[in-house]
Amino acid sequence: MNKGGIGVGSASIVLIFAVLCLTVFSLITYIVATNSKALVDAEAKLVLAYYEADLLAERILAEILNEGDIPDTILGVDIETAWNWETDKTTVQFACPVSDERSLFVRLLLSGDSYDILSWRMWDAGEWAIDEGLNVWPGGFDEFFEDDQFGVWLFPDD
Repeated sequence: MNKGGIGVGSASIVLIFAVLCLTVFSLITYIVATNSKALVDAEAKLVLAYYEADLLAERILAEILNEGDIPDTILGVDIETAWNWETDKTTVQFACPVSDERSLFVRLLLSGDSYDILSWRMWDAGEWAIDEGLNVWPGGFDEFFEDDQFGVWLFPDD
């Protein structure tokens, strides 16, 4: 006799659907966690490289302050100098590599035994090229109104 309740087949279908949903959600969670870990690892690697470049920049600064003459290269980093005869101060700049695309750029203003930091920042040092493959509107209307099909009602003569 049929008693009108939920049968064993309906309960099994609901259970299979619930297990399938939990499996899909767990796979999505695993993929998101894996991608987040890769992003965090890349960021940690960049932070470590930045502080290594910062340490190198500090060592170069110490070498500059300890030496009388500023050499062209200190600890493998090229040093650029410019002397301003009006202010009697020397500008020193160098770039410590952080990664292939980034460097820690340092610019100092030296005056005797003291110095001022003009710039101490990370910047993109990678090569880049302008992509001119996209055909964009150059800003004129001449190419659109060559046959003057719209000129009559867009720009009427007074």
